[in-house]
Amino acid sequence: MSQTVGAFILSRLHAHGIERVYGYPGDGINGILGGFHEHGDEVEFVQTRHEEIAAFAATAQAKLTGDVAVCMATSGPGAIHLLNGLYDAKLDHQPVVAIVGQQKTFSLGSNYQQEVDLNTLFKDVASEYVQVCMSPPQIRHLIDRAIQVARATRSVTCVIVPDDIQEAKFEEPPREHGVVYSSPNDFAPRVIPAQHEVQRAAQVLNEGERVAILAGQGARGAADELTEVADLLGAGVAKALNGRDVLPDDLPFVTGPIGLLGSKPTNEMISDCDTLLMVGTSFPYSEWLPEPGQARGVQIDIDGRLVGIRYPMEVSLVGDAQDTLRELIPQLERKEDRSWREQIEREVERWWNILAEQAHVEGTDGLLNPQLVFRELSDRLPDQCILTADSGSATNWWARQLKLRKGMRAALSGTLATMCPAVPYAFAAKFAYPDRPVIAALGDGAMQMLGMNALIDIADRYERWPNKQLVVLVLNNRDLNQVTWEQRVLAGDPKLDASQVIPAFDYARYAELLGLKGIRVTEPDQVADAWDEALAADRPVVYEALTDPEVPPLPPHIKMDQAVELSKALLRGDPNSARIVKQSFKGKLHEFLVRS
Repeated sequence: MSQTVGAFILSRLHAHGIERVYGYPGDGINGILGGFHEHGDEVEFVQTRHEEIAAFAATAQAKLTGDVAVCMATSGPGAIHLLNGLYDAKLDHQPVVAIVGQQKTFSLGSNYQQEVDLNTLFKDVASEYVQVCMSPPQIRHLIDRAIQVARATRSVTCVIVPDDIQEAKFEEPPREHGVVYSSPNDFAPRVIPAQHEVQRAAQVLNEGERVAILAGQGARGAADELTEVADLLGAGVAKALNGRDVLPDDLPFVTGPIGLLGSKPTNEMISDCDTLLMVGTSFPYSEWLPEPGQARGVQIDIDGRLVGIRYPMEVSLVGDAQDTLRELIPQLERKEDRSWREQIEREVERWWNILAEQAHVEGTDGLLNPQLVFRELSDRLPDQCILTADSGSATNWWARQLKLRKGMRAALSGTLATMCPAVPYAFAAKFAYPDRPVIAALGDGAMQMLGMNALIDIADRYERWPNKQLVVLVLNNRDLNQVTWEQRVLAGDPKLDASQVIPAFDYARYAELLGLKGIRVTEPDQVADAWDEALAADRPVVYEALTDPEVPPLPPHIKMDQAVELSKALLRGDPNSARIVKQSFKGKLHEFLVRS
């Protein structure tokens, strides 16, 4: 039976194993949308409230499943709205295909309504593959290659389909010179480095006395091997934020996150190590890595373009993390001196005690300490839960206070560090794993910007999910808090109320308006019971916590220039200087008392 190009696109996506497309309609993709009448049972169209939500959702699905996800938008403004979510995928190396509409081929170049040069628009975010379909037979290999390139390079690709091509009848390519034939392909290559390179790496690691391991998202799936390597080398394992769930936090040698949002045991381990093994990470902040020349370096990454660009590496192993570690393990010698490992484990235990104490420091002016909200959640995390986070001060507490167990997953915008993905990520997580609990954490700034719209999508869909546990934690402090602290600490400027204070809003009541459950928490003794209520609810929940914005998201090590700039901000008349000093002093005092 003949079908249109738009319908063929959906049948081809189905042939590649694609089950859903996240998007928003528009006349620029009417020819594709019409194909859902024929193929809607094979490929579901998941309507979102905004194209940016669609792109975030596709990115989250790719992150959580490890395979290609698809988003769709109309021509012009719809395509433009995809960009932020697609850049999130690009910078975190996720396979996402964007299918976008375009004006009719005979209109192009006429300055027609909504005519945008989409090739130029997408040539950076989809740098590995962006093509325009100019004839019906061409669409077959464009869809095949877009999916194949996205999967092979773990990148964003884009297919642009003009309106008249979508509505034309699909034709099989003729068998003649210049014609390309393609097919859906499923592949899982085994990539391992040369044996002599593995031997060189083993020698470096065997000679090290104080080995530190930094793991990222590329090490996901290699937990057993990573644990065995850490045991053989007597090493501790730190985690980049994108690798938050690579190893559970209840392992005594896991030091937690690294960097500005990192932990003290990680900072001390990295500062004192003589050998650094990086596995599946391209952590970009050199100031949190060893001083160049301090440590010998070994790196494992499947992408040869990413090795040796963050720290001077003595040996770079290009290969899959799990397979490469398996090749490495037989050549590693177990270190009999366990003093380094024992020191790391003592520091980890002490750090969890510090976090517990800091969580119970009272907020000022009757507001909640945000750390307490995360601490009480940590003790109640459901098995197999999926945790999503936004970018902001909430990410600090998400990274430090939540103790992940085996089987839990976590996702956030890593390299782009954009606002607004937490709720769209949670929405997509429920499509990828409808049986698993999902918890999103974000600030009120991101909630007002996009989260409230994505909450409408959740309200519209949740009754179809067998497990209804989805909690959206909103820290309501009426402050764009991360930027406020960056103004103080990086620029030495006091808080600028005109840019930082946001409108008051009742998020719990808004949830109730949508038919969801809303819980508003204002007192410390309500926090734990509210979590029990939220996790036992028969529908998604907005857990709104009124938190103190002056609880400082202090880094694990305060550098002198940061302290100087903060002092400048306070002396220049920060409106909340007294509360800042009080909270900072109480936090560091508890750290000192626990450590001593």
